[in-house]
Amino acid sequence: MNEVFINYRTGDGEKTAALIDQELSRRFGPNRIFRASKSITPGEAYPDALLAALRRSSLLLTVIGPNWTKFQTRLHEPEDWVRREIKEAFACELPVVPILDGRKTDRLSKADLPPELARLADLQSIPFDTHDTETGIRRIGDLVAELIPGISDLDRVNETLPASDTVANSIGAVSGTAVQSRDFTGDVGGIVVKGSHGPVHTGNGHIYQNSRHVSGDRHISGNGMTYFEGDNHGTIQHRFGGPERGEDNVR
Repeated sequence: MNEVFINYRTGDGEKTAALIDQELSRRFGPNRIFRASKSITPGEAYPDALLAALRRSSLLLTVIGPNWTKFQTRLHEPEDWVRREIKEAFACELPVVPILDGRKTDRLSKADLPPELARLADLQSIPFDTHDTETGIRRIGDLVAELIPGISDLDRVNETLPASDTVANSIGAVSGTAVQSRDFTGDVGGIVVKGSHGPVHTGNGHIYQNSRHVSGDRHISGNGMTYFEGDNHGTIQHRFGGPERGEDNVR
């Protein structure tokens, strides 16, 4: 499974780690991004969960805040999980990308790192400006898509989807203005029509536009009617059935 593992230290860069997690989860799917405080469920053994997630990941992002190197003592402790996660990523030959959190965060120096993590100082890092998070997040997302070719980039998928040629909306009780230009289902109360061009129909039955509609039996006596409209020149004759009352013409 192609996953991105986010490595961070609580109290130094955790907010940026959460922001990166949120955006990468939106772009690639939440199941593709591992961040311990979100991804490990209550009651789960976190050492096993951390190591298992690392071993199925394709990339490790390590968020390095302005105080990261001040934890040198902890970085030298074998049981420090920030250290263990980076070491495990190196052992699994995962790409590791340092994210320098904030303008005041400098590149790492080997002198500040234990020997097991010394190569971290040689890796190309990405500066993350907390005053321009949109640019930083987009850059990190593009890097993830480049380094993990098999990961599904939902942004690119949505760009290639054809636009739907149908619209079907449902509206319940409406107070105010509602605009719908295609298929419409549901109940709408208090209809006001402004500036209509063409027929407007809000009930059952037919609409007759730009013409007179006359209904009745084809009969000239009693129960029906014959209707003519417009200029007529000459004789008009209609015959319906047999003659009645000795007449077969209407003039």
